[in-house]
Amino acid sequence: MRKFTVLLSLLIALSMLLAACAPAQPAEKVQVRWFVGLGAGSDEPTFAAQQAVVDEFNASQDKIELVLEIVDNDVAYDTLATQIAAGNAPDIVGPVGIRGRDSFKGAWLDLQPYIEKNNYDLSDYDPALVKFYQVKEEGQLGIPFAIFPSFIIYNQDLFDEAGLPYPPTEYGQPYVDENGVEKEWNMDTLREVAMKLTVDANGNDATSEEFDNTQIVQFGFMNQWTDPRGIGTFFGSGSLVDDNGNAQIPANWETAWEWTYKGWWQDYFIPNGPYGGADFLQGAGGPFSSGNLAMIHMHMWYVAPWALGDVGFDWNLAATPSYNGVVTSKMHADTFGILKGSKNPDAAFEVLTYMLSPETSAKLLNVYGGMPARLSMQGDYFATYSETNFPGKSINWDVVVASMAYADNPNHESFMPSFQETTDRYNEYWNLLANTPDADFEAETAKLLADLQSIFEANK
Repeated sequence: MRKFTVLLSLLIALSMLLAACAPAQPAEKVQVRWFVGLGAGSDEPTFAAQQAVVDEFNASQDKIELVLEIVDNDVAYDTLATQIAAGNAPDIVGPVGIRGRDSFKGAWLDLQPYIEKNNYDLSDYDPALVKFYQVKEEGQLGIPFAIFPSFIIYNQDLFDEAGLPYPPTEYGQPYVDENGVEKEWNMDTLREVAMKLTVDANGNDATSEEFDNTQIVQFGFMNQWTDPRGIGTFFGSGSLVDDNGNAQIPANWETAWEWTYKGWWQDYFIPNGPYGGADFLQGAGGPFSSGNLAMIHMHMWYVAPWALGDVGFDWNLAATPSYNGVVTSKMHADTFGILKGSKNPDAAFEVLTYMLSPETSAKLLNVYGGMPARLSMQGDYFATYSETNFPGKSINWDVVVASMAYADNPNHESFMPSFQETTDRYNEYWNLLANTPDADFEAETAKLLADLQSIFEANK
């Protein structure tokens, strides 16, 4: 018995020794899923570049396995909603804009605790842009990545022809008119200049008693390619939803809408519905690229050959005018979010910071397009962008960077109850005004508010 005990002890000791000498088994990697499809990145030409970023991350460490999931944009919203409902949510989603993000209201992780826990450095971003991703009662839902500020784009040739000075190139500068008089660059001054740039077939501008509004051949201004929320935001940020979930129309939005309505049908410096389809305003990049529209308010993504088109006139960029002393340059922006349903939020945040690093974000920006949110990357970006897209042209890129400080918060694409039904209703209202010169503006606006409230109530 004693021999058996000794033998057993020897066997146990030997097994322990062998176990100690055996190579350690690698720990199982934490899997992080990256969902692409709500915004850019779901077109086949982008696949290889995105996969290359995944491969580079996986080769850079041995604790996390990043898995790329690309879903066609047509089904991405339904696919993600199904995954979230089934408890099978991916970890990281993006690139995604505000509209895509807010289509999944309440589903996103507040990143602030992870920013603090990891001492993540936000000093390379404009503070206003970081705040742009702060959502009341939800937290810091993103870190800036690709941004598209808005500003004035103007046709230099039309200003020269009219003998008018160009709009201010910097925020805070006054507009100096043709008589050398300084004026605040605000909505009143914009209207005044735009009317002088609106011309009929006989060469009369919209300030002249001889002006014929039935024969306009050139317009002064337009908020191009946006909707009533974007046009309202021109006069200041706001929302159609109040803090209690009820419908509202912010006073500054109603003022902006009435200003636009009068610009269509009373002052005639903005193309109304019928004029919007006129042949002389048809250009590859919309009315501005026709050469018969003096100024537009537009986003950075438009300043590209594929959007603006190969125009035959000189143009440049200027500051957004103020309303009641406040400038609001509405923002389009893409970022990456982490879902609350992520099973590995710490690992997901590590991946997120890798994707947002200067080196990796530069690669992704080349895939998706867009201006880098990182301040340190913007100087080289504009130099390269100009050389590639507008060689030999001097463009006022400084105003693009400055416009970031005036981003709208809440954003004009933010959450609304019953998103599509609400959108359809306010577009119906807008189309009626754009095509009806004798509409009762106050009555139609009151009806819109009542209808929105009914939609919101049905959604509760």
